[in-house]
Amino acid sequence: MDCLFCKIIAGEIPSAKVYEDEHCYAFKDVSPQTPSHVLIVPKKHVSGLNDTELLPDDSLAACVRAAAKVAKQEGLTQGYRLVSNCGPHACQSVQHLHFHVLGGRQMEGKMG
Repeated sequence: MDCLFCKIIAGEIPSAKVYEDEHCYAFKDVSPQTPSHVLIVPKKHVSGLNDTELLPDDSLAACVRAAAKVAKQEGLTQGYRLVSNCGPHACQSVQHLHFHVLGGRQMEGKMG
């Protein structure tokens, strides 16, 4: 499989790891959109939110739970945004389910 995130999880491509457990891996985004921008990915490959039936429930839950752990570790005490882009119209750039933890500044009230 030629998946960028699978290669990062396998250690074939270096990353700035922030968090890891048996189900997911979190690392700093190489093109941050906010002062703190971390990606959380399940270790099992699924292409996106539309394929979560292929992901065990505990793995999906672990990704969402990791967001709070990452936010605390990153010092995002005033809040953060958790985002997952799904499909080409949402600008999903890597076809591996991932969640963006965004924070470190006041966000705009509008989402898009």
